[in-house]
Amino acid sequence: MASGEALRLLWRGDIDAGAAEAVVTSHRTVDDVGSAYGMGDAGDVLARAGVTVGQRFVLGPDGSYDLALNRMLRELPSWGVPSRNGQEAYCSDLMLICRFLREARGGKTIWEMDGADLRAFKQARLFAKDPDDRIEYGTWQRFIAALDKWVTWSLDAELLSAEPFRYVDKVVATPNGPRQLRVNAESEPGRTSRPVRFLPYEDFLLWRDVGLRGFLPDGGRDPKWRGRNGERNALFADLLACTGMRLTEASCLLVPGVPPLMYGRGDFRLSRATTKRNTMRTVYARRRVLGDLHHFIGIERDEVVQRRRAADAYEWEDTHKVLRSSRQALVVEGGTRAWAYATLTYEDRLHLLSVDARGAELGPLWLWLGENGLPLRSSTWQSAFRRANERCAALGLDFDVHPHTLRHTFAVHMLGLLLRQTVRALGMSEDRRFTLAQIKRLLIGNPMRKLQLLLGHAHEHTVHQYLDVLDAAQEIVLAALAEWDEQFAVLEGLRVDEGAR
Repeated sequence: MASGEALRLLWRGDIDAGAAEAVVTSHRTVDDVGSAYGMGDAGDVLARAGVTVGQRFVLGPDGSYDLALNRMLRELPSWGVPSRNGQEAYCSDLMLICRFLREARGGKTIWEMDGADLRAFKQARLFAKDPDDRIEYGTWQRFIAALDKWVTWSLDAELLSAEPFRYVDKVVATPNGPRQLRVNAESEPGRTSRPVRFLPYEDFLLWRDVGLRGFLPDGGRDPKWRGRNGERNALFADLLACTGMRLTEASCLLVPGVPPLMYGRGDFRLSRATTKRNTMRTVYARRRVLGDLHHFIGIERDEVVQRRRAADAYEWEDTHKVLRSSRQALVVEGGTRAWAYATLTYEDRLHLLSVDARGAELGPLWLWLGENGLPLRSSTWQSAFRRANERCAALGLDFDVHPHTLRHTFAVHMLGLLLRQTVRALGMSEDRRFTLAQIKRLLIGNPMRKLQLLLGHAHEHTVHQYLDVLDAAQEIVLAALAEWDEQFAVLEGLRVDEGAR
């Protein structure tokens, strides 16, 4: 049986509703329904095709399966999209483009798409007459990125003979002067519909305590609060806010990778297999957050692991049994060499199970576990943040916080801290007020490079978006982050890798 035929049958989703509306739909691969269709070897077929459980794929309105398009989606990890969230975003965007072509462009497929179709899609989505249908510039850039990735992959696979869209050279301002880049003619680089969203630190603490920990806005305990994972969820939010990690990076951390509390700098070494663009980097956690993390591992996390072990419930299938582990690598049962963390993907990490010398299961290496003792995926955290926003709204607090909001929060506060460092180094008074132009002159160069490294951006000009925030938030520059004073020592120890310049 061809892998495409197998995938047509192995999905989770309401295909009947999709077919009735005659729309292109996306679904998620599962491996537990093959027997229902008389496909006992379905799992083997999927494995040979390189398909994992949870893999997204696209179906046409008649249930048809585009072999080439779905192969491209499966191969995204090797094309610079290692995170599951990124892969799902590309799948969703390409599915919506296919749906538009089907419904508004005479039933075209994506393989027949040309520049006129792209301009029509842009008009319908970015400049729609109805505000409810209108997307933001950032969302449009994501569509362009998905299409450009599809074009690059298709040309390499010799499925397209030429680029279907027009590409132009545009000059982009960088710290090193103007730079010429080749971009899709319909892209809108540098444009945005909204400013950077971040939280002043006191607002972050209020949102965290009310939304995640179950407090009332006045600081008292809410007697109606029934949440059982508030401290764990608040700790996860603290980690995002003080390190700038992306959601996927923080959610797939392993216990052996947590920095030691004694004599440590709180350095988390993010491996290339789990970061955007496969780039290794190191981020630093505040000592208080690191202490809370060790407390969580030793108390709350250990309790759920022991409860699961008592029920003999760690007898998983398809696991990698880990005999020994360090912060650099681990040794698995039956392995011929140590596995470096740099090679372990998100999915690999989900299946790491620590065992003792006799082979008895000790528990997952995955750091964040649910009450059932099993790993929490990224989607769980998104749901937790959404519930926190809803709880705050019910109590009269206007917050719309997402995991990426805390990444921006880190960037803005860290920028203020970096500015204080620069001002001190220049011997200026810290209470001096600066114009935006002066702030930019102070920060262009090494401090901005440091922030780029901490955030893991490919280009330094990407972090310039946070400069404009400072003009409207001068108090951040002057006060920096009293809570983050420990970061000074970290920044002093941060050295720019000359080879990465």
